[in-house]
Amino acid sequence: MGDVHFSRGRARRGAVLVFFWILGLISLSCAARLSVEKQKLQVQKHLNRLNKPAVKTIESPDGDFIDCVHISHQPAFDHPYLKDHNIQMRPNYHPEGLFDVNKVSDEKPPIKQPKEHSAPIKQLWHMNGKCPEGTIPIRRTKEEDVLRASSVKRYGRKKHRAIPKPRSADPDLVNESGHQHAIAYVEGDKYYGAKATINVWEPRIQQPNEFSLSQLWILGGSFGEDLNSIEAGWQVSPDLYGDNNTRLFTYWTSDAYQATGCYNLLCSGFIQINSEIAMGASISPVSAYRNSQYDISILVWKDPKEGHWWMQFGNDYVLGYWPSFLFSYLADSASMIEWGGEVVNSEPDGHHTSTQMGSGHFPEEGFGKSSYFRNIQVVDESNNLKAPKGLGTFTEQSNCYDVQTGSNGDWGHYFYYGGPGKNPNCP
Repeated sequence: MGDVHFSRGRARRGAVLVFFWILGLISLSCAARLSVEKQKLQVQKHLNRLNKPAVKTIESPDGDFIDCVHISHQPAFDHPYLKDHNIQMRPNYHPEGLFDVNKVSDEKPPIKQPKEHSAPIKQLWHMNGKCPEGTIPIRRTKEEDVLRASSVKRYGRKKHRAIPKPRSADPDLVNESGHQHAIAYVEGDKYYGAKATINVWEPRIQQPNEFSLSQLWILGGSFGEDLNSIEAGWQVSPDLYGDNNTRLFTYWTSDAYQATGCYNLLCSGFIQINSEIAMGASISPVSAYRNSQYDISILVWKDPKEGHWWMQFGNDYVLGYWPSFLFSYLADSASMIEWGGEVVNSEPDGHHTSTQMGSGHFPEEGFGKSSYFRNIQVVDESNNLKAPKGLGTFTEQSNCYDVQTGSNGDWGHYFYYGGPGKNPNCP
């Protein structure tokens, strides 16, 4: 009898345990569903904030949707300090000495070049229409774009420590941050802008969470948590855009990428005035190895009167400005200018990615093979463009990505840069 009671008791306890186990599974399932629903709601709210009502929508051949949004309805004006802002439709001052660099120069570069086609770089969406006056083109953010990010909050933001530190490079920091660079730079003076003509390529990306870019940096403050940075150039970033297209981009931060700033128009800040160029949209054509070479010109400068930082693309497109109040150090001037390439290496334990920088070829290969920056200049306190003095170079590991500078009458100060990443000398 005792054995029977014991057996029944054990069965009851077993049944209770199974009941609570099933209840736990149901609870977990409900919690998971609630979590998914909560995430969807967060993503939708974020999309509603970013994607403003469009006057007109243009579908680009690459699958992007370009929304033509009234200039006064753009994301910049979500910022509380910009509620009553009067849009400045043109800068008060423009640096002197600007020349037409919206297409590849017809002048000979430093070494012999193959025959090439000179053609202005366009954005792919231009093939299917243009935005009306009084609007600006904004690349529409899709649900899948946001879902690729680590969180809704981090969407459109760089990771911390994305700035090269030329004077204090630490191999441990390189491995920790995962960012690698090949740059030229100037420091030790007050700078009020920078310019460059940047060779455009479509580098191969190894992992979807890696990127490759070529840009200029306008930097103010220390390399600590108060760093100010304005950045512009081209990039290939599958994580951000969902493809491997080469795209025009900008970035800004006033606290070293922690809580402020973003790419393009993915947060409030940059005020766009131009109706023809879309931040984050694909640019075409791109350069080909031993074939036609294409480049873009970017100029960023500080308007001496209003203090805003303006951006110009090519010789024809003044795109807009970053209001001076966004920054602390850059409200006055920049203390360092950098030009060059950056990649993210997601490989662990000191191994290297095969994500390419620039053309994916080393600087010594020269024109038509390696990527270049030419006619690099800074803007001085008199709002004049001038050649940089004391140009330095920096790369964390030259066997992976390298940089070589030069100077001549046609290209002014220039440098070749880049590399393949992983190779026999860069394991």
